[in-house]
Amino acid sequence: MTVATRPSRIPMPSRGRGRRAAGALAAVSLGLAALVACEKPTPMATVTAGSDSVSSEASCYNDGKKLAQKELNDCLGRGGEELTVSDAERVRIGVDPEIAESGWAMVVNGQGVMPEASEDTYRSFDHDEIFAPRQGQSGGAEVPRTAKVTIVEVDKKGEARGTWSFTLKRES
Repeated sequence: MTVATRPSRIPMPSRGRGRRAAGALAAVSLGLAALVACEKPTPMATVTAGSDSVSSEASCYNDGKKLAQKELNDCLGRGGEELTVSDAERVRIGVDPEIAESGWAMVVNGQGVMPEASEDTYRSFDHDEIFAPRQGQSGGAEVPRTAKVTIVEVDKKGEARGTWSFTLKRES
């Protein structure tokens, strides 16, 4: 006598469960890849005139390490976030404590404005310090319409570690 036997069934995961598991694995993989690719944001600098402000992360930054001289020269010529300034307004500069701890200086149109680096998180400057008259083509002094302002983080040796760039425009 033969007994009919049913074929044995091996439990198999359902298609829905398999797809969910594959989706979860893909999401975890993408999440880990995103974390590895993320960079820590750089410290911020802010320029304020009147009630208007602009903030920026570093335009040149090497994780707080010294910038090469060529890189620094390239960075000093960059414009950045724009802000309009009227003739009567003071320009206020604010930097993250990380920048202040190291020290910082301000360069306007390629010229140093501060006699020495500051360790303050906030400084203010007269309009005339930013828009200082320059020798014009006609021989007379001309007040520039724009000023490229660069905040330079410096270490205790006076070497540049990062820059933050802004373009200030005189109100017409």
